Amino acid sequence: MKELNFFVITDTHYFEHSLGCWGKEYENFMDFEQKCFAETAAINEAAFEYLANDKRADIVLIAGDLSFNGEKESHESFCKLLKKLKKSGKDIYVVTAGHDFNEHPFAFNETGRIEPEGVDFEDLYDYYKDYGYKDAIAFNKEHLSYVAELSKDVRLLVLCNDTKDGKGKAYDEDFLEWVEEQAKKAKEDGKMMIAMEHYPLLPGQPLFWLVGDAMQKNGKALATILADNDVHLIFTGHMHNQSVNVHITENNNKIYDVCTGSLIGCPAFMRLVTIKDERTVEIESIPVPEFEWDKGGKTGKQYLQDQFERMIRTMLTSMVNDPKRIMRKLRLGDNDTLAKVITFFGKAVNGWSVGKVAKMLCIKVDNSVKDIPFAELAIELVRSIFEGDQPFVEGTPKGDAVLELFNRLRPILNKISLKTTWGEPADLYEILKHTAGNYGISDNNCTLKLK
Repeated sequence: MKELNFFVITDTHYFEHSLGCWGKEYENFMDFEQKCFAETAAINEAAFEYLANDKRADIVLIAGDLSFNGEKESHESFCKLLKKLKKSGKDIYVVTAGHDFNEHPFAFNETGRIEPEGVDFEDLYDYYKDYGYKDAIAFNKEHLSYVAELSKDVRLLVLCNDTKDGKGKAYDEDFLEWVEEQAKKAKEDGKMMIAMEHYPLLPGQPLFWLVGDAMQKNGKALATILADNDVHLIFTGHMHNQSVNVHITENNNKIYDVCTGSLIGCPAFMRLVTIKDERTVEIESIPVPEFEWDKGGKTGKQYLQDQFERMIRTMLTSMVNDPKRIMRKLRLGDNDTLAKVITFFGKAVNGWSVGKVAKMLCIKVDNSVKDIPFAELAIELVRSIFEGDQPFVEGTPKGDAVLELFNRLRPILNKISLKTTWGEPADLYEILKHTAGNYGISDNNCTLKLK
């Protein structure tokens, strides 16, 4: 087969600035927000200009959450960007997601929170028919899902878990049969098939096994159908993190889930994907380019990182003052024992150094990390979880310190009875260990062996 190159971006969250993104209530909202809001048009414009001028690939996949929150004017403005990118010679394939339709979108001005006009799910076809739907060789209008020919050798299966009846749904048997039918037809036709969906099939990081909204509902069934029918690669978004993970089915077939960070929030990346052959795929991460905005002398990367850390600092304060707010944010349920653990961590994080925490818990840490404020260590740890390739692994001073802490808390962790979203018992120590440090595939740049 001929080598195929394409770009992947996701979670563009385009917001039409004129709708309103300023005022006191806006600033309060941004205290707890990972992604940028006012800056989204500037970031998207810079990224689209980069893609238009980059000659390494003529295909762009966009994995959902195209608008900030379903504002009509945001869709209209974003479609103008898409049209311009298409005129540059790029073929564009999109999937919509939950942020793209909303009865009650919001914006902010000096009066507070306001409600601009939104769009319904049924409106999305007309906005995006020129970016995958209209030329599809198979189309499921109920789910806005389709099959497209990327080349004479490769087909793209685009899956949307929304319908007019709701968002983020589990796929029913009829739709799963449609998916299996498309995968089998690709195989019969001698085509390689890859997939794209907004929601991840696999958790970007092990901790996301416990977050109800972090993955596709009944994702195991979908992963099995895809992998067992020779679809070994899916591109996803939603969680705004960089990750590459693999699941092996009972029939010993692989599926890789490549999740890409949001275009408008740290970690802001695009992917360049090269399909070398049916067995080999190369993944390269490209930072979002510099964008026109008053960033106070900062680089774009630092500007987005500072917004991310603003959110984390707000969360750290809430760990002490309102731990269940964190649990609601992460959709961790209402577990009193977990709330107490979060409060304990919050008090330690917000007031102590790593050395003081170690002394209080009677654990040993390397001298090089003792004077680090525990809050700064926590911020670096959380940011690395989203950036991928987390460095807090065994054999490093910071990694050993974090693992000693988790180990000291293991008796408490063992009393917390939780299950993963696939219904399996959760070992919290192992989940935390492999969330803090990446011991597997590189989340940013890697070569995948599909078979």
